[in-house]
Amino acid sequence: MDSRIPVAADAAHPSTELDSEYEHSPVPQERRKSLLTVSAVWFGFPMILTNAVPGGVVVAVLGFWRGLAAVLVANLVMFVYVGLLSYRAGSTGENFALQATKTFGRVGHVVASGFLATIVVGWFAFNTGATGATLNQAFGWHEQLVAVLAGAAFVAITYLGIRALSWLGAVAAPLFVIVGLIAIVIVSRDHSLGAVLDYQGVAPDSAMTFGAAVSLIMATFADSGTMTADFTRWSKNGKQAVLATATAFPLASMVAQITGGIVVAAGAIATAATVGGNFLPILTGDHGLLLDALAAVFVFVNLGSVCSHCLYNGALSWSHLTRTKMRITTLVLGIIGTAAALAGVWDHFLDWLVVLSVFVPPLGGVLIADQVILRSRVDRRPTTAVRPTAFAAWAAGAMVGGLVHWYAPQFSDAVSGLVVAVVAYVVLERVLTRPAAAR
Repeated sequence: MDSRIPVAADAAHPSTELDSEYEHSPVPQERRKSLLTVSAVWFGFPMILTNAVPGGVVVAVLGFWRGLAAVLVANLVMFVYVGLLSYRAGSTGENFALQATKTFGRVGHVVASGFLATIVVGWFAFNTGATGATLNQAFGWHEQLVAVLAGAAFVAITYLGIRALSWLGAVAAPLFVIVGLIAIVIVSRDHSLGAVLDYQGVAPDSAMTFGAAVSLIMATFADSGTMTADFTRWSKNGKQAVLATATAFPLASMVAQITGGIVVAAGAIATAATVGGNFLPILTGDHGLLLDALAAVFVFVNLGSVCSHCLYNGALSWSHLTRTKMRITTLVLGIIGTAAALAGVWDHFLDWLVVLSVFVPPLGGVLIADQVILRSRVDRRPTTAVRPTAFAAWAAGAMVGGLVHWYAPQFSDAVSGLVVAVVAYVVLERVLTRPAAAR
C-alpha cells in the first residue's frame, strides 16, 4: 500500500492524505479528473519562455511567414502524435511506463522508459539552470543560489502530484499571455510591428531547412509529448484526453512560439538566430520596479511549470522501474537534476533538441502502432520479457531519422523517423507474428 502524507481533504473523496499517483496501476475511473483539470495540466506546460526560444530561432532563420508555417506544421503533427497516445491513455488509465511495458516487454521497457525518464530529468535540470542564469542576467542575482532555491521549489510542487500541476498550469498560462503582450507593447515603442509581416530573417542562407525547422519545434516537446499518458490517463475517457491535448498542441505551444517569433521579426533581439525569442530582457530594462517584480515572478512560475511537469514524468517512470513510490523518486531525481543544473547542462540546448528529434519520435511511433493501430492484439497477447519487433521498429525509425538529419535536411528527421517506425512496426508484426488467439 502506498504511504500517504496528511494534507487538505479532497471534496469529492474526503481524506486527510495526499492522493495516490497510481505509479504501478491504471487510474480507477472514480479517481479521474475533469476535462478542465487535465487541460490545465497540459496547456500550462508548453506555454513557456523556453518554448518561445525555438519559435524565434525558426523565424530568424526562415523569415516570418515560412517560420510561422513551420511552427504550424510541427504543432499539427504534434497534435496527431500526442493526441493518439492520449486517446489510448484516457481509455485505459495507464501511464507511460505501463504503456511501454506492454509494447516493449517486462524487461524491454526498462530501456524505453529509462531513456525517456532520464531525458525529461535533463529538461528539469536545463530549466532549473536557466532560472538561475536568467535572473542573474536580468537582476544580478546569485546564479547558483537561485538555481538551488528554484530546484527545491519545483521539487516541492512535483511532490504534491497531478493536482498541483493543474494549479500551476492554471496560473502559468494566463501569466505568459499577460507578460508576452507587455513585451510586444514595449517592443512596439521602438520598433515597427508593421514590419513583422515583411520580415525575411537574419540568416536566409542558413543551413536550416524548412524540414529541420519543423523538427526543431517538435523536439521541444517530443519527450514529454511521448509520455503524455502520465497526464492524460487522468481523463475520464479517450475523447476528453484528446481535447485536453488540443489545448497544448497546437494552442498553447503556438502561443509561446509565435510570441517569440513576433519579437524577433520586430527586430527587438540582436542575436535572434542564436538566442531565439527569449523576450525577458525586453521586460527588465528601465521600466520600473513593478515590471521587474512581475518579470521575476514570471520566470519562477513559467520555468517552474516545465520543470515540475518534466520531473513528474521522470519520477513516475523511474518509480515504476525501481518499484518505489513516485514521491520518493521525485526527491531523489530532484536532487540529481538540481546538481546537473549547477554543472551547466543547460548550455547545450540546441544540441539537446537534435538528439531528441532523432530518437524520441520513433519510440512514440512504435507505441502508436502497437496500442492504437494494432490495439486489438495488445489486450489478447501475454506480456513477454522483450518484444524484438518493437525495438527493431524503433531502431529503423531512429536510423532513418539520423540519415535524414545528416543527408536530407530538407525533410524533417522527426517526422521521417516517426512515420518509418509506425510502418516498420505494423509490417513486422503482421509478417513475423500472429495474434495470440490464432496460435
